[in-house]
Amino acid sequence: MSLIKVGAIPSAVLLSLLSQQAIGAGFAVIEHSASGMGNAFAGAAAVADDASTAWFNPAGLTRFKTPQLVLSGHVIIPTADFTDKGSFVSPALTGGTAIPGTLTGRNDEGGAIGVVPNLYYTRALNDNTWFGLSFNVPFGLATDYKSDWVGRYHAIESAVSTLNINPSLAWRINDQLSFGAGINAQYITVNLSNAIDSTAACLSIAASNPLLAPACTAAGVGFDASGVVPLAGNLATDSLADIEGAHDWSFGFNFGFMYEPSQTTSVGFTYRSEIEQNPEGDVDFTLNPGFAAVLAGAGIPLFQDGAVSAGASLPASVSLSIAHRIDSKFQLLADVTWTGWSSFEELRIEFANPLQPDAFTDESWEDVFRYSIGANYRHSDDLTLRAGLAFDEEAIPNASFRTPRIPGNDRTWISFGAGYKFRENIDLDFGFAHLFVDDTPIDHVNENGYGIRGEYQADVNILSSQLTWKF
Repeated sequence: MSLIKVGAIPSAVLLSLLSQQAIGAGFAVIEHSASGMGNAFAGAAAVADDASTAWFNPAGLTRFKTPQLVLSGHVIIPTADFTDKGSFVSPALTGGTAIPGTLTGRNDEGGAIGVVPNLYYTRALNDNTWFGLSFNVPFGLATDYKSDWVGRYHAIESAVSTLNINPSLAWRINDQLSFGAGINAQYITVNLSNAIDSTAACLSIAASNPLLAPACTAAGVGFDASGVVPLAGNLATDSLADIEGAHDWSFGFNFGFMYEPSQTTSVGFTYRSEIEQNPEGDVDFTLNPGFAAVLAGAGIPLFQDGAVSAGASLPASVSLSIAHRIDSKFQLLADVTWTGWSSFEELRIEFANPLQPDAFTDESWEDVFRYSIGANYRHSDDLTLRAGLAFDEEAIPNASFRTPRIPGNDRTWISFGAGYKFRENIDLDFGFAHLFVDDTPIDHVNENGYGIRGEYQADVNILSSQLTWKF
């Protein structure tokens, strides 16, 4: 019976399952133009080649003499092959010791193809004031595993996306210096799911009511015939938790400067504020029939469908870029971007059911930098060729904080692109990037004690295209 004494209470089981889900809301998306993709977004805050500068640095809007509309899209093709190396069920189910290999299931590949759209518009309001408008997706996540994979108690489906609407204004202060600022209305949607070990949940309930242990066993979600070994990690008796349609509107701001000390050099600085998101939705439970019968028979109002809300801070960022034209053919670009992921200190889940306390998870993510360099080569009046390199630091501090929702690691970008003047007022841009991702160890234990231990081998390919219409 030592298992019963150390078993978690049922609310902790549930909160653990859900608190691992909303972490996906912190995944940043940088794919905001095909023209920038060709340079790995080097110099993004200093280059104002098209109306996408309304996002990267609104101060650059002062460079445009005629209105512009930009439509672009990106297809993101990730792979994330997981190899199990000793995942385990909660030590509370194995005599107080974590035993590698006790959590069984298939290895899986969690990558899911994503499509990221962008739309930008700009026009001059008068000789010194410009208006810009951006529609894009600054944060997103998509991973999808089979329901029988070894990490199912941590994650099955994760789908998080944001839509950001960013009107902005820019002013020319003098011939060398411009300033721009905007407000951001950001809409987030969240859909997440994971499996529940019905045996662990049932025996956890029995920890505060020992008379229920025989009922759990009789329902097939308790001990084996010996009455000692719990039937933990049993795929056949799993239940499912699914957060559906959680959403929220939140607001922030951004501003930037662009300084041109000469006709060949420009420097850009831009800042985006932190945005606090609090999506609200519903949690739906599909319970194993035996487990559901135990709950109903005991009159225990847990694992019931109902409202749920979460809170997470999406980070502030600062970029410093430079663009320098060597001659009429070559332009060199560089950028350093800081992202304040340390604002993602915790994740808190609240339930409409008053019997279930808040879930609290210490995330402890770290601030990170992104470094990029690139070059443009003007082959002719109609054709520009682009190339870039970048290094992205990962905000997850170590393998113990990494979850299957976001199996990320440091990334190295190599990118290529081209811009073609299709007509006098229509430009077409194309970009491609391959992201080399370091082998990614994971050794994460959730609040219920279930450990996923293994390694991801991942990479990402991105295809981008863009149309710029000047009118």
